[in-house]
Amino acid sequence: MQMPTTFFGWVSFLWDKYWLDFLRGLGVTLELAVIGTILGCLIGFVVGIIRSITADRGSSPISRSLMAAVKAVLAAYVEIFRGTPMMVQATVIYYGTMSLWGLDIPSFAAGIIVLSLNIGAYMSESVRGAIGGIDRGQLEGGQAVGMSHGQIMYHVIMPQALKNLIPQIGNTFISAIKDTSVLNVIAVTELYFAAKSVTGTYYRFFETYLIICVIYFVLTFTMSRVLKVLERILEGSRNYELILDDDDDAEVTA
Repeated sequence: MQMPTTFFGWVSFLWDKYWLDFLRGLGVTLELAVIGTILGCLIGFVVGIIRSITADRGSSPISRSLMAAVKAVLAAYVEIFRGTPMMVQATVIYYGTMSLWGLDIPSFAAGIIVLSLNIGAYMSESVRGAIGGIDRGQLEGGQAVGMSHGQIMYHVIMPQALKNLIPQIGNTFISAIKDTSVLNVIAVTELYFAAKSVTGTYYRFFETYLIICVIYFVLTFTMSRVLKVLERILEGSRNYELILDDDDDAEVTA
C-alpha cells in the first residue's frame, strides 16, 4: 500500500482509515459532557443554595453549629476543586480510590465523577452570585406573607436565578466538551484518546491532531450558535405593547 507524500494527503488518508474511531471518540466526549454538565449543575445548585442560606437567629445552637459545619465542608470542596487542575483530580480519584479502598472504578465512571464535581464547584459560585443578585426585598416579601425559606427559594428566588444562569450553563457545557480531553490520562476513550491511538500507528501527530481540532471547533461553534438562539427565545420579545380592553379604553377617554 502506497503511503501519502503530502500533508493533505495524510489528512485524507487518516480520516478515511480512522473516521469511525474519531466518531466513536466524539460520541464518548459528548456523553461525558452531557452527563457531567447535568450532574455538575445539580451539584452546583444544591451547594450554592445551601451556602447562601443565612443563619436563623431563632434556631437552636445545635442546628446553627450543624449548618456551619456543612457550609465549612462545602466551602472546602469548592476551594479544592477550583484550586487544582482537573487532570490531577482525575488521577487522584481514579488511582486513589484503587490504592486506598481497592475500588476498581471504570475509567468512564471516574471521568463522570471528576467532571461533575469540577463543574459543580464552579457552578455553585455562580448560583451563589445569582441568588445574591436577587433583590432582598423579594425575600422579605415572601417572609411577610408567611412563606418558609424553602418556599421562597423554590417559588421566588430560584426561577429568577435560573433564568440568569442559562448563559452560564451553556458556556459550562461548551467548556465541558473541551475539558473531557484531559480524561485521557485515566484511559477514557474520548476523542483525544482516539487521536493518541492513531498517532501511535503512523506517528503523524500534526495531521491527526488537526483533524480532531477541526472536530472540536465545529462541535463547539455549532453548540454556541444553538445556545444563542435558545437564549433569544427565552428572553422573549424586546418590545411589548400594552393592550387595553374596551372598559380600559373608555376610562382613559373619560
